[in-house]
Amino acid sequence: MAEHEHVRVAVIGSGFGGLGAAVRLRREGITDFVVLERADSVGGTWRDNSYPGCACDVPSHLYSFSFAPNPDWPRTFSGQEHIRAYLEHVTDTFGLRPHIRFDSEVKMMRWDGEHLRWEIETARGTLTADVVVSATGPLSEPRIPEIPGLASFPGKVFHSARWDHDYDLRGKRVAMVGTGASAIQIVPAVQRQVGRLTLFQRTPAWVMPRVDRAISGAERRLHRALPFTTQVRRGVLWGIRELQVQAFTKHPDELGLVEKLAKRNMARAVKDPALRAKLTPDYRIGCKRILLSSEYYPALARPNVDVIASGLSEVRGSTVVAADGTETEVDAIIFGTGFHVTDMPIAERVVGAEGGTLAESWKDGMRALRGASAAGFPNFMTIIGPNTGLGNSSMILMIESQLNYLADYMRQLSVLGGRTALDARPAAVEDWNDRVQERMKRTVWNTGGCTSWYLDASGRNTTIWPGTTTEFRRATRRVDLAEYEVVRRPEAPAARKSGEKSGAVA
Repeated sequence: MAEHEHVRVAVIGSGFGGLGAAVRLRREGITDFVVLERADSVGGTWRDNSYPGCACDVPSHLYSFSFAPNPDWPRTFSGQEHIRAYLEHVTDTFGLRPHIRFDSEVKMMRWDGEHLRWEIETARGTLTADVVVSATGPLSEPRIPEIPGLASFPGKVFHSARWDHDYDLRGKRVAMVGTGASAIQIVPAVQRQVGRLTLFQRTPAWVMPRVDRAISGAERRLHRALPFTTQVRRGVLWGIRELQVQAFTKHPDELGLVEKLAKRNMARAVKDPALRAKLTPDYRIGCKRILLSSEYYPALARPNVDVIASGLSEVRGSTVVAADGTETEVDAIIFGTGFHVTDMPIAERVVGAEGGTLAESWKDGMRALRGASAAGFPNFMTIIGPNTGLGNSSMILMIESQLNYLADYMRQLSVLGGRTALDARPAAVEDWNDRVQERMKRTVWNTGGCTSWYLDASGRNTTIWPGTTTEFRRATRRVDLAEYEVVRRPEAPAARKSGEKSGAVA
């Protein structure tokens, strides 16, 4: 990038959030922007997660932009390679590549209160921007727990999001740590090739069948010939999930029937009562994300798989030791232990108006006005920010709502004119957060009896949105200037003398 480059908007990340922001900026007539991407290609989490069996648990036609429908999804639940190809297609279709700066990881950002702009230090140089849109996503930084002895393990160790494709698993003794969304896809994919697979299960998951199938050529031809049929299909998928939300957010007891279906699903594949007992959760279904797989339980019932109903607590040489004392010799350890969600690393790199980092501002828990704006960080917006996650539907719906908010944010700055910034008022942030947390109290995520990655270190749910996607879209349709402090650039002495404000461009 050019030395001392200045842009109107800097977008961080080129996953769904970052590419969506770039498209929306172009649609608003804003072309003076860059997308800062730390890797050498687009895709975000769908670039980084390439483990065997990686696929989405949201139907393809709902897990795509409404403004970029794809009539050619090959399956009802598409795999990683198809979603990544879709994002490459979006990049090219909307002419985004000239705006993208690859290999440009953001090292630090500081708010310049004198010039009302962000100073951004990247791996490829520095630049300044009037507005920053952080779209790094909550599933971008893998989390590996601190395990005593892990550093001295003589075998192979990697996280599911950093899969080592050069390592041959055939015939190996493998430890799989974790039972989340990635693990239940990895287990059946690798079980057939490893010599022995040992699953360390700290908490069992509720698993429902994944009703996946190939989308026929006739269906795809219909969607290409009559685009409205794709919209209808998407609308039906959306509507079903909107109707389900009440059970998660207001009436968790209604989920009892779903639990019975999940237990029946397990019983069909797992005949051993001892194994079924290990795999049966003791919390309300939905408290953790309901996982979809038709292959997970059958794989666990195979003779070369052991399930240890305890977390990994220690490594002694090539021996892995569970919290219950069980010892197992392995050649490789694969961690499916999730990501830094409630302590996003990007927050350590953002220094606001008062000289503190966003991480320091969020030390007692993440909070942002309408999931986008943190107090003390002017002209800084987050895509998929605090309390914008979903437990049963497509995050693309939430991203598009936040893009609506971004678009109106930029319009408001334009109307205000000159060198101007908007800083969320602390009282507005607290009011929004209080309302969200009050609604959260009766949701299954807070009352279901589990500890999940939705909760931060203090037990607060700073991740999930406690309502429908329709409600969130309504809440982010417009920017309410009463919720923001309008910050203007200080007048230069000459300008004050003449009664004029200083220039709008630094």
